[in-house]
Amino acid sequence: MAKISKKRKEALAKIDKEKVYSLSEAAALVKELTYTKFDASVDLDVRLGVDPRKANQMVRGVVTLPHGTGKQTRVLVLCTPDKIEEAKEAGADYYGLDEYVEKIKGGWTDIDVVITMPSVMPKVGALGKVLGPRGLMPNPKTGTVTMEIGKAVKEVKAGKIDFKVDKLGIVHASVARVSFDTAKIVDNARELIQTIIKLKPAAAKGTYINSIYISSTMSPGVKVDPKSI
Repeated sequence: MAKISKKRKEALAKIDKEKVYSLSEAAALVKELTYTKFDASVDLDVRLGVDPRKANQMVRGVVTLPHGTGKQTRVLVLCTPDKIEEAKEAGADYYGLDEYVEKIKGGWTDIDVVITMPSVMPKVGALGKVLGPRGLMPNPKTGTVTMEIGKAVKEVKAGKIDFKVDKLGIVHASVARVSFDTAKIVDNARELIQTIIKLKPAAAKGTYINSIYISSTMSPGVKVDPKSI
């Protein structure tokens, strides 16, 4: 059995296991529980009452967090030469086509988001085996396959994230950094949760939001009362 560190024991001692916290209480508590030396991410885990194996119960969407993620998002734009200047002006970190297609085929994935345009999807589609498992494959549904390259880059840089329920029915997403004040963490978390609620599939029956936990990198999770959202 793995040994629990002193700091983790202290963090666990601060959580009342019998209590379900309001979102504000939980966000404030997570800041207290964090003992990493770096600016840890604040993550949400939302368990849904859906069966992801059924196409009509898949939950996937995008949300722009009001205060951003606090993370420096590295954006690659795969585009034709006429769109390069637009991508550059919007703040993309990398832009081009053939040279980056070859780099990715060679295993390069030092990026967080890939944005492209419909006309070059045949070339991008060939990268599915590399980009797909890493969640980097562009998709029209998340706004990463578009002719509005500049707009897409700016939205991602401003805090737009995409999320998808996993095979266990859980949505995992990073919504802030521990250095954010509690109010900003709450705003971002609420925006994500409310977006998930709006995406409730018509085929989903019974309780939709089964549980919500908030945590930071390496911290214990704190259970949030869905009614407090």
